[in-house]
Amino acid sequence: MDRRELGAFLRSRRERITPAQVGLPAGPRRRTPGLRREEVAQLAYVSTEHYTRLEQARGPRPSRDVLTGLARALRLSDPEREHLHHLAGLPPGPLPGPSREVRRGVLDLLQRLPMAPAIVLSAAYEVIAWNALATALMEDFSTLSRRDRNLVRRAFLGPHREGRRLYGVSDVEEFAHTSARQLRAASARYPDDPELAGLVTELRAGSQEFARLWASHDVCARPTPCRTFRHPLVGPVSVDCDVLDITDRDQRVVIYTAAPGSPSEEALRLLSVAGPQRVGLTP
Repeated sequence: MDRRELGAFLRSRRERITPAQVGLPAGPRRRTPGLRREEVAQLAYVSTEHYTRLEQARGPRPSRDVLTGLARALRLSDPEREHLHHLAGLPPGPLPGPSREVRRGVLDLLQRLPMAPAIVLSAAYEVIAWNALATALMEDFSTLSRRDRNLVRRAFLGPHREGRRLYGVSDVEEFAHTSARQLRAASARYPDDPELAGLVTELRAGSQEFARLWASHDVCARPTPCRTFRHPLVGPVSVDCDVLDITDRDQRVVIYTAAPGSPSEEALRLLSVAGPQRVGLTP
């Protein structure tokens, strides 16, 4: 354990985070850059004394639970989380839950696809990034909570506005079955993630269909090469569906493209003008 480097690293990460980023009031008399030590301790579920001793290179080796809490409180990226564990002398174990951090290169890719709706899904089927045309075709994800951006929850539990289950996609049943199988595989990869476990519990209790699929223990999934969205403004939009795996983040980029010269391409062109003109990021 490198106490001095660990303390310096914790302090540098603490000072870069604003109270607003973690939902705390700034207050009128804040002189400390970033968060206060007691605020980090509160967010990480450790005592202020324990955290202070770590920053001052006087503390004992933190446990894995403490390191997990600190990584969450300080909003560390995956490489920063690994670095924290190595400084503490504890090689990092598997991620506690699906990563929601999207690489800048992937976000740039979404922006460079003006005529192709594209989203990024976490291993738990949460939409964690999107481009403007995706919001025009599906929904403005920036207005939704994390809970409501989960596509497997929407597939099994609604809402079903005007009979348009999951944006009116033509293969909603196949999507639901595929997502249930992939969610079971994700649960095996992240057995200690309470959020993922809670999602599964909610789906099993709220959907007999999901409960039946879950009980089958199937984990294989069939690819979906094409899909039709029933849009309330421009009608049916048929697209090819291509999925790019981001293996180091356990994420998927889903890109929808229409055949050149087709009515669906023209529909996407209309939506590109009428839809929101911004790219969404995870909050």
